[in-house]
Amino acid sequence: MPCYNSEAHVMRGVASVLGQTYPNVELIAVNDGSTDHTLRLLTRITDARVKVISQPNRGVSAARNRGITESSGAFIAFLDTDDTWRTDCLRKLYDAMQNAPETVLAYCGWQNIGLTGGRGKPYVPPDYETEGKLHHFLQGCPWPIHAALIRRSAIVDQGGFDERLSHAEDYALWLRVAAFGRIVLVPEVMAFYNFHGGSQATSNRGKVAGGQLQVQLEFLKKHPEVVRTMGKENVRRLIYGGLLEEGFTCYWNRDLEAARKIFRMAVKAGYGTMREWKYLLPAFLPFPAHKWLIRLLSREDGRDKK
Repeated sequence: MPCYNSEAHVMRGVASVLGQTYPNVELIAVNDGSTDHTLRLLTRITDARVKVISQPNRGVSAARNRGITESSGAFIAFLDTDDTWRTDCLRKLYDAMQNAPETVLAYCGWQNIGLTGGRGKPYVPPDYETEGKLHHFLQGCPWPIHAALIRRSAIVDQGGFDERLSHAEDYALWLRVAAFGRIVLVPEVMAFYNFHGGSQATSNRGKVAGGQLQVQLEFLKKHPEVVRTMGKENVRRLIYGGLLEEGFTCYWNRDLEAARKIFRMAVKAGYGTMREWKYLLPAFLPFPAHKWLIRLLSREDGRDKK
């Protein structure tokens, strides 16, 4: 559990771990240079299953890697301080892997708590082992950080989290660990993301999309056989088609800063139809000019509808 300035909700995350029905649990809580009372709260915990590590602020990937190094279990799960698990989450993920000893990872469904616009519905992902796993994996991150249990050896073999990445670091790990290793689905919603309105990592959709694209391109560079097998145009459509879909979602929700970043990435890759480029190219205008153009086009669309 990486902990950074999370005094308002860290104890809820800790309670979720300690409340698991699986008995043999250890919690490595890594205080990553917090400047609030997070460390004070952690050091007050008397439960012997909790080990508190404190280090200067180095980012979430470095904190998770430190936790991996300090851990002693053969299986590892990651829980951010604003996430929680159903009480039987680790038990069911562990049992699924015990029943399929060749697997490197078990994953489950999840739910976003406190998000509006239909984003709070429970979701159970498909069984990726039977539905073209690489196709799905190249479209985007297949599950959130807290919805999986992984063999420690598989993480160590892949060198842990890439500390160069500020976004999509979990996606990079899933690709390296699970793209070519066997995984198993537990088709139940057992992991919960608790939105509290702060500056959470997924709030900047432009940076998240850029991080995801970087991870995808580096993965393909390392595994050119994937492009040869799936076909260059198919891979390109999976990656940049998903990128543009996210860009237009941001655009129509008037998250213009994120949309501009994403549209520029698509243009630089030469992706998109002529109709789409009508929206993409203005992303290279100064921000005020882009906003003015959108208002102008919106008025014209209104007249057309009349």
